[in-house]
Amino acid sequence: MTALDGRGIAEGTASDTFRILHVSTGNVCRSPITERLTRHALSDRLGARLCDGLLVESAGTWGHEGAPMEANAAAVLADFGADATGFIGRELLDEHVIRADLVLTATRDHRSQVISMGHSAGLRTFTLKEFTRLVRAIDPATLPDPIEDGVVARARALVRAAAALRGWLLAPSVEADEVYDPYGAPITFFRSIGDEINTALDPVVTAITGIPART
Repeated sequence: MTALDGRGIAEGTASDTFRILHVSTGNVCRSPITERLTRHALSDRLGARLCDGLLVESAGTWGHEGAPMEANAAAVLADFGADATGFIGRELLDEHVIRADLVLTATRDHRSQVISMGHSAGLRTFTLKEFTRLVRAIDPATLPDPIEDGVVARARALVRAAAALRGWLLAPSVEADEVYDPYGAPITFFRSIGDEINTALDPVVTAITGIPART
């Protein structure tokens, strides 16, 4: 039986797990949406294999420790059929960065803050949209087979390949790498941000799992 940590995330050792950390400011809007949409997409592609080494969590650089997800963020997740149950906000800590294999941030400023924490985070920290751009340029045939080699090995190779491409595939504009904060905005803006996040996540989840989204 798989052990769970305090946030309902399957525990594992460093060698057999791949931990994705989503980072925004308050950890009540963008990063919770991204965390739960990632889990939902992985579950949709992999089914019961979701717990086989892929762990997804989130935190905020000014995280509202112990706070629930914003109601509009939860509504956005419901639109996608994703589960908002049990979410608890967290402030980003050194330990979160240390154990993360991939850190995906909402903005360039968040990325800079994570990298400034040290822990050799530079090669595994990207904005979400930056990582999407890099992943699109990677030939999936060059990655380990998700069945024979496992999704953890494939995910690790994907991060290395993306890091190698970063200096060659620059953003067309600063705004291209940003997911703007919907905090305090009406539900319509939350839904537009949810659509942005979902669109950016799709090629990432496909690259990790080797399985495209259902049409």
